[in-house]
Amino acid sequence: MGIKMTALYIVVIVAAVLVLLYFLAIMPRLSHRKARKDFLGVYYAHRGLHDNHSAAPENSLAAFKKAVKAGYGIELDVQVSKDRVPVVFHDFTLERICGKPGKVCDYTWQELKDFTLCGTEETIPRFKDVLKIVNGKVPLIVELKVEWMDLTVCPSVEALLKDYKGLYCIESFNPLVLLWYRRYGNNVVRGQLSDGFVKSGEFKGFLYVLLQNLALNWMTKPDFVAYNHQYASVPARRFCRSLYKNMAVAWTIKSQEELDAARSKFDIFIFDSFIPDKK
Repeated sequence: MGIKMTALYIVVIVAAVLVLLYFLAIMPRLSHRKARKDFLGVYYAHRGLHDNHSAAPENSLAAFKKAVKAGYGIELDVQVSKDRVPVVFHDFTLERICGKPGKVCDYTWQELKDFTLCGTEETIPRFKDVLKIVNGKVPLIVELKVEWMDLTVCPSVEALLKDYKGLYCIESFNPLVLLWYRRYGNNVVRGQLSDGFVKSGEFKGFLYVLLQNLALNWMTKPDFVAYNHQYASVPARRFCRSLYKNMAVAWTIKSQEELDAARSKFDIFIFDSFIPDKK
């Protein structure tokens, strides 16, 4: 009987330690809350107020101008060219949007600036030109695109943003980006992007399990978690919002019905393919 009770105590203690470690692992930054509040109360147009079958395709100056005019915040994507110029473009490869071979990082800015978007007259914009157009009129969610471990985009972007007078935050799927900002730009509001990688069939290794379950938060300390709204039930995401009061961002909402269903689960909404009803 004594041996059984001892074994039971050991199991209980181990389970309790594992639960404690889990909640410590997913713990986001608990301070810096005041800075997050400024991003609330506005919808964010995914890659600008765009339509890839119109004259204002995604991540184009035309799409950003439309979003600013309509009063929407903007979510956009930034990566660097071969010569380290920050440009606004989502995919690492150029084929889908520009019909060109290779990756953005294979070309210099002088080469990229002549590539048109979705068959329109719009071209790949520099990040600095987007900042001039927005000029602080609406808040920005800047997603930094880092495919592996080259973090050149971080100092290149921050060099432009340090003198920018408008409201902005950064986010990335790559936790190394958040680590860079924790070390070199800790005052900047930062967010961890994630998805139901295992649930959606995008599993590519153990790192994706960690990212889906936000198990690197202890290291990156995000101010918010931006999650695919279709997987809002992932426990780690829910605990971050309910237990730690972390700001929750939903991507990408594509209908009014999806928006209404997500309201009780998220605080900020990135939308695409429809115009949200006014609150």
